[in-house]
Amino acid sequence: MSGRTASLSPPAGAMPPVRHPEAPAPGELLGSHYDQCFGCGGAQPHGLHLEARAGEGVSLTAEFRVKAAHQGAPGLAHGGVLATALDETLGSLNWLLRVIAVTGRLETDFVRPVPVDTVLHLDAHVVAVHGRKIYSSATGRIGGPDGPVAVRATALFIEVKVDHFISHGRDAEIKAALADPDQQRVARAFEVNP
Repeated sequence: MSGRTASLSPPAGAMPPVRHPEAPAPGELLGSHYDQCFGCGGAQPHGLHLEARAGEGVSLTAEFRVKAAHQGAPGLAHGGVLATALDETLGSLNWLLRVIAVTGRLETDFVRPVPVDTVLHLDAHVVAVHGRKIYSSATGRIGGPDGPVAVRATALFIEVKVDHFISHGRDAEIKAALADPDQQRVARAFEVNP
């Protein structure tokens, strides 16, 4: 981004988001985009194991339970873990647009502490799309989907092609992912030729 801070506000001319016709149906579990992902992957023993469900329009809900491995201060979630949960939730919105995108900027507000063993209920939606830029926001609540706000974030995601990961990832992991039938399913979902 050439040393400038990218704006989190959609510019004039940004378009409302449009849910892809082949996006998962409302209520459908989105699943993991990669089994080794710290945010959503099932193979990470200390990962968040965040589960996201498609909502109406270009929105979703997600949950994750804060475990002892996620604490910063004694008995409380680490702020970086909470930011990761927001980032993962916001990134999952791209399933509904059927695009591959990476985080360009994430701004997080920490409103109240989140204790270990708490389930964080996240709600996210895409605000606007402008070219390759996707603007979105999320809120995390404790005590239930209508509980008090603990964290919130706004983000800018940038659409990329799968070559971005092939060019920048480590060879061993890229080859393993491309050989994995589940990852081939994800690639086909985004109409990417593995």
